[in-house]
Amino acid sequence: MATRTVRIPTADGEADAFVAVPEGPGRHPGVLLYTDAFGVRPVLEDRARELAGHGYCVLVPNIYYRTGPAPVVELPEHIGEDVRSSIIAGVMPLIEAHTPARVLRDADAYLGFLGALPEVGTGPVGVIGYCVGAALAMRTAAARPGLVGAVAGFHPGFLVTDAPDSPHRLLRDLTAQVHLGLAENDMTPETIAELDQALDATGVGYSTEVYPGTVHGYTMSDTDAFDPAGLRRHWDRLLPLLDRALGAGRG
Repeated sequence: MATRTVRIPTADGEADAFVAVPEGPGRHPGVLLYTDAFGVRPVLEDRARELAGHGYCVLVPNIYYRTGPAPVVELPEHIGEDVRSSIIAGVMPLIEAHTPARVLRDADAYLGFLGALPEVGTGPVGVIGYCVGAALAMRTAAARPGLVGAVAGFHPGFLVTDAPDSPHRLLRDLTAQVHLGLAENDMTPETIAELDQALDATGVGYSTEVYPGTVHGYTMSDTDAFDPAGLRRHWDRLLPLLDRALGAGRG
């Protein structure tokens, strides 16, 4: 696959982003990939490359671009439990400042940029998110039902909160097919039931699944949370979802 870094004009400035596209001619379905709280880094770029190898054009924006280019905080090659909390403390103000209004302004810029790439076809796109990115993905899919055909979130955070604009309260117009892969410690059974009830009301095809033996962050190989079996299950669920909803190679 081919990769490049790009800059995306937004309502609030310019976002740096990573793009991975399949090799060869033709147009392919687009996928917007929202990072976890640690932001754009090699493990997410590798995730985009792997998706490109399956026939998708993938855009990975720096959601913290208002602060500066990625990485906006210093990251070690491996994020161990001994440093995880201090890194999270550094990015939490940025997460809290990323209001729903900002999320949707940025989403429009990202989706417009993705759709204009010469390698991207004219059909629906997929939106994927990890950790906090899962909430961004769900907000994006719910707000742009005519455009987003698939949404997936892995070890999600902030999907169900007490806020009146919690993502799970905004799904009325959702049309995308959904998969959510939860770690064992991500949500209580009661919270999962509340989320499932909200998804039931949309009438879309969806699955919420607790991946056995996993902890929050299980897909990220540069952290102590990484679980190889959890990552394999993630691919086993994600790729069929994208193929059903988008169809690799159908441009």
